Amino acid sequence: MADTVFAKIIAGQIPSHKVYEDAHVLAILDIGPLTRGHTLVIAKEPAETLGELSDESAAAVGRVLPRLCRAVVAATGVRDYNVLENNGAAAHQAIRHVHFHIIPKPSEAEGLGIGWPAAGLGRDAAELAARIRAEVR
Repeated sequence: MADTVFAKIIAGQIPSHKVYEDAHVLAILDIGPLTRGHTLVIAKEPAETLGELSDESAAAVGRVLPRLCRAVVAATGVRDYNVLENNGAAAHQAIRHVHFHIIPKPSEAEGLGIGWPAAGLGRDAAELAARIRAEVR
């Protein structure tokens, strides 16, 4: 994990446009923004996926995300936005380090486009819900 671009930015080895920083979180402008104000909220803890992040770091990210969303809205004047976090290559995670995107959505045509091929719950929904409940730790 020490060789990811985010680890290097956190360590100060690569410059960035910081918008927020505390002991657990760094937020910067994305260098390849989908729209003006596209901000990355990066956990400083070296974890590849959200499920690997400690409760302490996850709570720190969760506490600051709403404040950063309000700041992006205020600074850009764009009221609509997406918050996105990907886990694993198949889920489009390009940098293997936990990070969230705050992406302003100025119009239908701009910003993040999402397809949502919804499917039904299936016959095993109750069983699946029970299995997930049993795994919550």
